[in-house]
Amino acid sequence: MMIKAVLIDDELHSSKLLEIKLKNVAMDIQILDIIHTPADALERLAALAPDVIFLDIDMPLMDGFSLLRQLGDIPFEVIFVTAYDQHGINAIKMSALDYILKPVDDDELSTAISKLRLKLSEKKANQMVPQEQMGILFETLQRSQNNSGRLALSTQDGVLFVRFKDILKVESSSNYSIFHLLSKQKIMVSRTLKEYEDVLEEYQFLRVNRSCIVNLDEVIRYRKGDGGTLELTDQTEVEVSPQKKADLLQRMGIG
Repeated sequence: MMIKAVLIDDELHSSKLLEIKLKNVAMDIQILDIIHTPADALERLAALAPDVIFLDIDMPLMDGFSLLRQLGDIPFEVIFVTAYDQHGINAIKMSALDYILKPVDDDELSTAISKLRLKLSEKKANQMVPQEQMGILFETLQRSQNNSGRLALSTQDGVLFVRFKDILKVESSSNYSIFHLLSKQKIMVSRTLKEYEDVLEEYQFLRVNRSCIVNLDEVIRYRKGDGGTLELTDQTEVEVSPQKKADLLQRMGIG
């Protein structure tokens, strides 16, 4: 089945290059239209009825986020194609939306298309709809501007909103991440630890070894050693890799 797509980007060169790359990496993508202004997108998207839009974020007069808010009901999937700053990209990642950084890399584009196919399949199986994804995105972007935010975790049963301060640690399990909460609840998410590392470390978290990120506010004791060992408030211990020891001591203010 063909996937109907619309490209929205104010840069003509970028949109043309993406069109060429899409034709090279995805034979099942049908490009319905290329739109160069958000205003035109507001007028034409409903009639085009795409399955997905490839959307630039940084556009004059109205950025990509504002366009989505103006649209209201969003029956299609969204893949951001952007040179947006890293903070914004982290927020997008945590909201389970696809994104590609400019300049567009063929491998990254192929990966995004694979995720798109999976999302469309899940949509048919009555999983999360795009409108719910937009709500998560907007909340995450808003919350990421302050230290009292929540993290949106997409699970098989739906989306859980978890306060940063309620997270004890996050452990890696193959291509999954397991969130351990202070309430002793465990939440498994089908994303790697690396995808959460940058966002969590903006708060009071640190990846202390290859398989664990800890909430430093929940550390009650540090035992010296090659890398050392952390004892957390739930009485569990986490080994610190030698490579992370200096970062840990600095973050905890240990001389």
